[in-house]
Amino acid sequence: MIKYYTRACNFYYGRISKEKIKKKISLPLNGSKLISFDTIELITRKKNKLIKIKDIKHLSSSLRKKIFRDLKEITKKKNIKNLNFKSYPLLMGILNVTPDSFSDGGKYLKTNLANKHIKKLKKDGADIIDIGGESTRPNSNTVNSIVEWNRIKSKLKFAKKNNIFVSLDTRKSLVLKNSLPLKIDLLNDVSGLNYDYRIINILKKSKIPFVLHHMRGTPKTMQNNPKYKNVLLDIYDFFEKKLKFIRDNKIKHKNIILDPGIGFGKNLKHNITILNQISIFHSLGFPIMLGISKKKFIKDIASNNDSKNRTGGTISSSIHGLLQGIQILRVHDVNEVKQSIKVFNKIIFNL
Repeated sequence: MIKYYTRACNFYYGRISKEKIKKKISLPLNGSKLISFDTIELITRKKNKLIKIKDIKHLSSSLRKKIFRDLKEITKKKNIKNLNFKSYPLLMGILNVTPDSFSDGGKYLKTNLANKHIKKLKKDGADIIDIGGESTRPNSNTVNSIVEWNRIKSKLKFAKKNNIFVSLDTRKSLVLKNSLPLKIDLLNDVSGLNYDYRIINILKKSKIPFVLHHMRGTPKTMQNNPKYKNVLLDIYDFFEKKLKFIRDNKIKHKNIILDPGIGFGKNLKHNITILNQISIFHSLGFPIMLGISKKKFIKDIASNNDSKNRTGGTISSSIHGLLQGIQILRVHDVNEVKQSIKVFNKIIFNL
């Protein structure tokens, strides 16, 4: 049996989008009047076909049923508990309390420096701050749970005292369990809930929102010649299978964010394919997060124009995500990305 996937494409923005929606020429993306689309790409593992929304009526009844079901998910407004997606993308600022993270390892191990950075991220416009005590860069080693917890606990307390929406970046049930009394707002487990089987039971009991992340392999092995049959559809199938597993484990809430995991078990071609067609994941019905900040794919593309901070590549990738309806961007340099989004939104959307 052929499996079909629906990707929204051919987007309109700002005033043009509003006019197209009003004239019923296009459909809103994620419930927004500022971004809409008039075409879908119907995808199988053998071929793709572009179809105008107005021409769906000419397809077979079974295909129409499938497409309309996907369109319902693509067009609806997505929400996460205590996060406002009225305007997006939201920014998730990064605090790595580690000695070996690829961008800022060792900078924020001391509590006073970490707390100062938390204040800066908030001031610069971070809607979420993601705090982690274990590097998951390529070829990194696993950190003992107690060591990881001791690195981050004071920083979590400080962030919560300052009324920040806190994301806990961990793969480990002990770290998650220890954080529960602090009332963290979100779990960001880069393993896709695959590393520690006990985490699913904590999520079930606590009902904490979480990020469902895709990673091939482990941080130690993920970049050892990663291979896919079709990277885009393989990740989509992973999400579908994992969401079924989550529902089978009695987690019924909709407070789930999807992250296709740029750079986590992907080579340059894989990363570009995902970024180019990332709107396919809207049909799963959940907000999408994109982590592109300072990553190696920017160096691979920029070549001799690479730089230490990779600000240009991060910003261009972020704007691309905005244009594809991505709701959350995970970034290091919140102020610079926020600045670029403000300018872009004023020019395109007059916001």
